[in-house]
Amino acid sequence: MSERLKNKVALITGGAQGLGKEMARCMISQGAEVVISDINEDTLIEAAKELSCDYIILDVTSADHWQKAIAQIKKDIGSLNILVNNAGMGGGGDVESTDLELWELVHKVNLDSVFMGCKYSLPLMRESGNGSIINISSMSGIVASHNTSAYNSSKAAVRHLSKSVALHCAKSTNLVRCNSLHPVFTRTAMVQSMIDSAPERNIEQKLIQQIPIRKLAEPIDIANAAVFLASDESSFITGTELIVDGGLSAT
Repeated sequence: MSERLKNKVALITGGAQGLGKEMARCMISQGAEVVISDINEDTLIEAAKELSCDYIILDVTSADHWQKAIAQIKKDIGSLNILVNNAGMGGGGDVESTDLELWELVHKVNLDSVFMGCKYSLPLMRESGNGSIINISSMSGIVASHNTSAYNSSKAAVRHLSKSVALHCAKSTNLVRCNSLHPVFTRTAMVQSMIDSAPERNIEQKLIQQIPIRKLAEPIDIANAAVFLASDESSFITGTELIVDGGLSAT
Protein backbone atom coordinates (compact mmCIF):
# COMPACT_ATOMS: atom_id res chain seq x y z
CA MET A 1 0.00 0.00 0.00
CA SER A 2 1.26 3.46 -0.91
CA GLU A 3 0.83 6.42 1.43
CA ARG A 4 0.03 9.26 -0.96
CA LEU A 5 -3.10 10.06 1.08
CA LYS A 6 -1.82 9.10 4.53
CA ASN A 7 -3.55 10.96 7.40
CA LYS A 8 -6.24 12.31 5.08
CA VAL A 9 -9.98 11.84 5.58
CA ALA A 10 -12.19 11.67 2.49
CA LEU A 11 -15.95 11.86 1.95
CA ILE A 12 -17.16 10.45 -1.38
CA THR A 13 -20.79 10.91 -2.38
CA GLY A 14 -22.42 8.30 -4.58
CA GLY A 15 -19.81 5.96 -3.16
CA ALA A 16 -21.85 2.76 -3.09
CA GLN A 17 -21.17 1.78 -6.69
CA GLY A 18 -19.57 2.76 -9.98
CA LEU A 19 -16.97 5.51 -10.05
CA GLY A 20 -17.59 6.47 -6.43
CA LYS A 21 -16.85 2.99 -5.18
CA GLU A 22 -13.71 2.69 -7.30
CA MET A 23 -12.46 6.07 -6.10
CA ALA A 24 -13.06 4.97 -2.53
CA ARG A 25 -11.15 1.74 -3.12
CA CYS A 26 -8.18 3.60 -4.60
CA MET A 27 -8.07 6.26 -1.89
CA ILE A 28 -8.16 3.59 0.81
CA SER A 29 -5.28 1.81 -0.93
CA GLN A 30 -3.34 5.07 -0.80
CA GLY A 31 -3.76 5.42 2.97
CA ALA A 32 -6.85 7.62 3.27
CA GLU A 33 -9.61 7.12 5.81
CA VAL A 34 -12.70 7.10 3.59
CA VAL A 35 -16.36 7.69 4.34
CA ILE A 36 -18.71 6.76 1.51
CA SER A 37 -22.23 8.12 1.24
CA ASP A 38 -25.24 7.22 -0.85
CA ILE A 39 -29.03 7.39 -0.75
CA ASN A 40 -29.37 3.65 -1.43
CA GLU A 41 -28.94 2.21 2.06
CA ASP A 42 -28.67 -1.49 1.21
CA THR A 43 -26.10 -0.99 -1.55
CA LEU A 44 -24.21 1.47 0.64
CA ILE A 45 -23.91 -0.93 3.58
CA GLU A 46 -22.79 -3.73 1.28
CA ALA A 47 -20.12 -1.51 -0.31
CA ALA A 48 -18.89 -0.29 3.09
CA LYS A 49 -18.47 -3.89 4.24
CA GLU A 50 -16.57 -4.78 1.08
CA LEU A 51 -14.27 -1.78 1.39
CA SER A 52 -14.01 -1.92 5.20
CA CYS A 53 -14.84 1.77 5.52
CA ASP A 54 -17.36 4.01 7.26
CA TYR A 55 -20.56 5.15 5.58
CA ILE A 56 -23.25 7.81 5.90
CA ILE A 57 -26.70 7.65 4.36
CA LEU A 58 -26.93 10.95 2.49
CA ASP A 59 -29.52 12.49 0.18
CA VAL A 60 -27.26 14.99 -1.58
CA THR A 61 -30.23 17.15 -2.56
CA SER A 62 -31.04 17.86 1.10
CA ALA A 63 -29.32 20.70 2.96
CA ASP A 64 -30.35 19.11 6.25
CA HIS A 65 -28.74 15.79 5.27
CA TRP A 66 -25.53 17.57 4.29
CA GLN A 67 -25.28 19.49 7.55
CA LYS A 68 -25.90 16.36 9.60
CA ALA A 69 -23.36 14.36 7.59
CA ILE A 70 -20.60 16.92 8.10
CA ALA A 71 -21.46 17.24 11.78
CA GLN A 72 -21.24 13.46 12.13
CA ILE A 73 -17.82 13.35 10.45
CA LYS A 74 -16.58 16.14 12.71
CA LYS A 75 -17.89 14.33 15.79
CA ASP A 76 -16.68 10.84 14.86
CA ILE A 77 -13.40 11.60 13.06
CA GLY A 78 -12.65 15.25 13.73
CA SER A 79 -11.43 16.30 10.30
CA LEU A 80 -12.14 16.28 6.56
CA ASN A 81 -9.43 16.76 3.95
CA ILE A 82 -10.98 15.44 0.73
CA LEU A 83 -14.50 15.93 -0.62
CA VAL A 84 -15.51 14.14 -3.81
CA ASN A 85 -18.86 15.37 -5.09
CA ASN A 86 -19.56 12.34 -7.25
CA ALA A 87 -23.29 11.63 -6.85
CA GLY A 88 -25.26 12.36 -9.99
CA MET A 89 -27.78 11.20 -12.55
CA GLY A 90 -28.25 11.15 -16.30
CA GLY A 91 -30.98 12.91 -18.17
CA GLY A 92 -31.82 12.35 -21.81
CA GLY A 93 -33.77 14.58 -24.14
CA ASP A 94 -33.18 17.59 -26.36
CA VAL A 95 -34.31 21.03 -25.26
CA GLU A 96 -37.82 20.60 -26.71
CA SER A 97 -38.52 17.09 -25.46
CA THR A 98 -37.14 17.63 -21.92
CA ASP A 99 -39.93 18.55 -19.53
CA LEU A 100 -39.39 21.06 -16.74
CA GLU A 101 -39.69 18.42 -14.03
CA LEU A 102 -36.76 16.39 -15.42
CA TRP A 103 -34.72 19.56 -16.04
CA GLU A 104 -35.12 20.63 -12.41
CA LEU A 105 -34.39 17.15 -11.03
CA VAL A 106 -31.19 16.73 -13.04
CA HIS A 107 -29.91 20.12 -11.88
CA LYS A 108 -30.92 19.41 -8.31
CA VAL A 109 -28.99 16.13 -8.23
CA ASN A 110 -26.01 17.11 -10.39
CA LEU A 111 -25.52 20.78 -9.51
CA ASP A 112 -27.34 21.80 -6.34
CA SER A 113 -25.76 18.87 -4.50
CA VAL A 114 -22.27 20.09 -5.45
CA PHE A 115 -23.09 23.60 -4.23
CA MET A 116 -24.31 22.24 -0.90
CA GLY A 117 -21.40 19.84 -0.56
CA CYS A 118 -18.90 22.66 -1.00
CA LYS A 119 -20.86 25.07 1.18
CA TYR A 120 -21.32 22.80 4.18
CA SER A 121 -17.97 21.00 4.00
CA LEU A 122 -15.72 24.03 3.71
CA PRO A 123 -15.67 25.10 7.38
CA LEU A 124 -14.47 21.66 8.53
CA MET A 125 -12.06 21.35 5.60
CA ARG A 126 -10.60 24.75 6.41
CA GLU A 127 -10.06 23.67 10.00
CA SER A 128 -8.48 20.41 8.86
CA GLY A 129 -6.03 21.96 6.39
CA ASN A 130 -4.64 20.64 3.11
CA GLY A 131 -8.12 20.27 1.65
CA SER A 132 -9.05 19.18 -1.87
CA ILE A 133 -12.57 19.39 -3.30
CA ILE A 134 -13.04 17.26 -6.42
CA ASN A 135 -16.28 17.87 -8.28
CA ILE A 136 -17.10 15.11 -10.76
CA SER A 137 -18.36 16.73 -13.94
CA SER A 138 -18.24 15.01 -17.34
CA MET A 139 -16.98 15.41 -20.87
CA SER A 140 -20.56 16.52 -21.41
CA GLY A 141 -19.64 19.61 -19.41
CA ILE A 142 -17.03 20.43 -22.07
CA VAL A 143 -18.50 19.04 -25.30
CA ALA A 144 -22.29 19.22 -25.73
CA SER A 145 -24.65 16.85 -27.49
CA HIS A 146 -28.07 17.54 -28.94
CA ASN A 147 -30.03 15.02 -26.89
CA THR A 148 -28.83 15.55 -23.29
CA SER A 149 -29.60 19.21 -22.70
CA ALA A 150 -30.23 18.99 -18.95
CA TYR A 151 -27.20 16.79 -18.32
CA ASN A 152 -24.96 19.03 -20.47
CA SER A 153 -26.15 22.12 -18.65
CA SER A 154 -25.73 20.69 -15.16
CA LYS A 155 -22.24 19.32 -15.80
CA ALA A 156 -21.05 22.52 -17.48
CA ALA A 157 -22.31 24.44 -14.46
CA VAL A 158 -20.33 22.15 -12.13
CA ARG A 159 -17.18 23.10 -14.04
CA HIS A 160 -17.74 26.83 -13.59
CA LEU A 161 -18.97 26.51 -10.00
CA SER A 162 -15.72 24.69 -9.19
CA LYS A 163 -13.75 27.67 -10.46
CA SER A 164 -15.81 30.04 -8.30
CA VAL A 165 -15.27 27.85 -5.24
CA ALA A 166 -11.53 27.66 -5.97
CA LEU A 167 -11.25 31.45 -6.14
CA HIS A 168 -13.24 31.83 -2.94
CA CYS A 169 -10.99 29.33 -1.17
CA ALA A 170 -7.83 31.01 -2.45
CA LYS A 171 -9.08 34.35 -1.15
CA SER A 172 -10.33 33.11 2.21
CA THR A 173 -7.72 30.41 2.88
CA ASN A 174 -4.83 28.79 1.02
CA LEU A 175 -5.56 25.44 2.64
CA VAL A 176 -8.40 24.22 0.40
CA ARG A 177 -8.32 23.67 -3.37
CA CYS A 178 -11.17 22.90 -5.77
CA ASN A 179 -11.08 21.33 -9.23
CA SER A 180 -13.48 19.54 -11.56
CA LEU A 181 -12.87 16.12 -13.08
CA HIS A 182 -14.31 15.30 -16.51
CA PRO A 183 -14.55 11.61 -17.46
CA VAL A 184 -15.46 10.32 -20.88
CA PHE A 185 -17.74 7.28 -21.34
CA THR A 186 -16.62 4.87 -18.61
CA ARG A 187 -17.38 1.18 -18.29
CA THR A 188 -19.54 1.35 -15.19
CA ALA A 189 -22.70 -0.65 -14.48
CA MET A 190 -24.79 2.40 -15.38
CA VAL A 191 -23.12 2.87 -18.77
CA GLN A 192 -23.24 -0.86 -19.45
CA SER A 193 -26.95 -0.86 -18.68
CA MET A 194 -27.42 2.00 -21.13
CA ILE A 195 -25.51 0.05 -23.79
CA ASP A 196 -27.47 -3.16 -23.14
CA SER A 197 -30.86 -1.43 -23.28
CA ALA A 198 -30.16 0.73 -26.32
CA PRO A 199 -32.27 -0.10 -29.39
CA GLU A 200 -29.15 0.16 -31.54
CA ARG A 201 -27.04 -2.97 -31.24
CA ASN A 202 -23.82 -1.18 -32.13
CA ILE A 203 -24.15 1.66 -29.60
CA GLU A 204 -20.97 0.64 -27.75
CA GLN A 205 -18.95 0.76 -30.94
CA LYS A 206 -20.38 4.20 -31.73
CA LEU A 207 -19.25 5.46 -28.32
CA ILE A 208 -15.79 3.97 -28.79
CA GLN A 209 -15.46 5.53 -32.26
CA GLN A 210 -15.71 8.99 -30.67
CA ILE A 211 -12.64 8.34 -28.50
CA PRO A 212 -9.29 8.63 -30.30
CA ILE A 213 -7.59 5.88 -28.27
CA ARG A 214 -10.46 3.57 -29.32
CA LYS A 215 -11.77 2.22 -26.03
CA LEU A 216 -14.04 3.17 -23.15
CA ALA A 217 -12.44 4.41 -19.96
CA GLU A 218 -12.28 2.02 -17.03
CA PRO A 219 -13.29 3.15 -13.51
CA ILE A 220 -9.66 2.86 -12.38
CA ASP A 221 -8.68 5.50 -14.97
CA ILE A 222 -10.97 8.02 -13.31
CA ALA A 223 -10.07 6.91 -9.79
CA ASN A 224 -6.36 7.42 -10.46
CA ALA A 225 -7.05 10.98 -11.59
CA ALA A 226 -9.08 11.63 -8.44
CA VAL A 227 -6.25 10.31 -6.24
CA PHE A 228 -3.85 12.73 -7.94
CA LEU A 229 -6.17 15.70 -7.29
CA ALA A 230 -6.65 14.57 -3.69
CA SER A 231 -2.94 14.20 -3.02
CA ASP A 232 -0.33 16.83 -2.20
CA GLU A 233 1.17 16.16 -5.63
CA SER A 234 -1.45 18.57 -6.99
CA SER A 235 -0.98 21.16 -4.23
CA PHE A 236 -0.58 24.04 -6.73
CA ILE A 237 -3.52 23.00 -8.91
CA THR A 238 -6.83 24.73 -8.24
CA GLY A 239 -9.65 26.25 -10.26
CA THR A 240 -9.09 24.06 -13.28
CA GLU A 241 -10.49 20.95 -14.94
CA LEU A 242 -8.81 17.59 -15.35
CA ILE A 243 -10.10 15.98 -18.54
CA VAL A 244 -9.87 12.19 -18.75
CA ASP A 245 -11.27 11.56 -22.21
CA GLY A 246 -8.85 9.49 -24.28
CA GLY A 247 -8.31 12.48 -26.57
CA LEU A 248 -11.97 13.18 -27.42
CA SER A 249 -11.75 16.91 -26.70
CA ALA A 250 -8.64 17.21 -28.90
CA THR A 251 -10.60 16.32 -32.03
